[in-house]
Amino acid sequence: MLIIAMLLPMVAMAEEVLVGATDTAAYMPLLEGRRVALLVNHTAMYSAEEHVVDMLHREGVNIVGIFAPEHGFRGAVEAGYDVSDDVDAKTGIPILSLYNGNTKRPSDAAMRSFDVLIVDMQDVGLRFYTYYISMLRMIDACADFARDVIILDRPNPNGHYVDGPILDMRYKSGVGHIPVPVVHGLTMGEIALMAMGEGWTRSANVTVVRCRNYDHQTHYTLPVAPSPNLASQHSIYLYPSLCLFEGTVVSVGRGTDAPFEIYGHPDMEAREFSFVPQSVAAASKPPHMGVRCYGEDLRGKSDEEIWREGVNLHYVIDAYRDLAMGDEFFKPMFEKLVGVAWVREMIKEGCTAEQIRERWAEDVEKYKILRRKYLIYNE
Repeated sequence: MLIIAMLLPMVAMAEEVLVGATDTAAYMPLLEGRRVALLVNHTAMYSAEEHVVDMLHREGVNIVGIFAPEHGFRGAVEAGYDVSDDVDAKTGIPILSLYNGNTKRPSDAAMRSFDVLIVDMQDVGLRFYTYYISMLRMIDACADFARDVIILDRPNPNGHYVDGPILDMRYKSGVGHIPVPVVHGLTMGEIALMAMGEGWTRSANVTVVRCRNYDHQTHYTLPVAPSPNLASQHSIYLYPSLCLFEGTVVSVGRGTDAPFEIYGHPDMEAREFSFVPQSVAAASKPPHMGVRCYGEDLRGKSDEEIWREGVNLHYVIDAYRDLAMGDEFFKPMFEKLVGVAWVREMIKEGCTAEQIRERWAEDVEKYKILRRKYLIYNE
C-alpha cells in the first residue's frame, strides 16, 4: 500500500522549498506509541540548526536504532570505505551500518526491533549514487517483515532532466541497482514508488511525505554537502559526467580542493592546468597521490552550460584519445558506472560523444514515459 502525505499548500510570501521533514503534521501521528528506526545520514536536517534525529529525540519519539548508509550517519566516511556499527554520542541511540562490506540488509533481530522506518537522505539523482540503493534494500526488508516505511522526501538537484544509458542488469552492482538512466530525474520518494511499482523491489507499506513548493524545474541548492567529495553545487552538476572517470585511470580531483570539478593524469603533459592529489580527510589514498596530474579545470563552466550538455562523454573521450592506452585506460568499474558494455566499445571505435548519445536517446524517451507514472511533483 502506498500513501502520499501532504497538507494543502501553504500561502507564503516567498516560495521557499520545504523538505518533507518539516511537515511534521503529516508524519508525527504515525509514530505515536511505536518503535521507530531511521535510515538517515548527516543531510537529514529538520532545520538549519537541528538534525531530524535530534528533533524526534527531543519530542520523545521512541527511536530504537539508526541505520547508516555509505559515508556513515554523520557523513564523514570516505567513498567506498566500510562504515562501522556505533552509538550516537549525542543521543545514545545504536547505529547499525548498512555499508560494511557484508551487510546488505539488517539481521532478522534488527528488523523485529522496530515497527516503522523513517528514511531521510539527500540524494543527487544519479543511478550510481548509493543512498537510494540502501533505501530500496531496506524497503525490501520491511516488506518481508511487514514494517511500515515513511520517506521524508527531499528535492533532486539534478531532477530537471533525464539522460544517459539505462542500466543493463548484467552490470547490477553496489553502484547500480535498477534499470534507470544515469540521471533518472526522480526524488527518493519517487524512485521508491517506481521500484515497487515495476517489481524491482518488494512492495512495503510506504508513506511519502512530500516536499512543498517544489517541482522538477526547481534548481534546488543543497544546504549540506551530500558526501565528502561533493563539496559544491557545481560539482553535483558535473558529477553525472565526471564520475565516469572513476572507472578509468584518470584522476577526478580526489585529494584536491575541487573533486569532481577537474580531471587529469600524469601523462597528459601537454595541458596547461595541473594539480597534485594529496591525502586529505575526504580521500586518504586518492589516485595518483603525490604525483602531478595534467588536465582540465571545469570550475569556470557555467551551471547553465552543464545543464544543457547533460551527461557529457566528451571529457572521457578527450582523456582516452590523449593517453592512447586502449583498453588499459578503462577499469571494470567503468561498465558498472555507465551501465552498458557498448559505450566503451564506441569510444574505442572513435565515435563522438554526440554519436554515443544518439544510441541511448530512444531508450531515454521510453523511460520518460514510464517515469511519468511515478512522479509526485510537476515536471
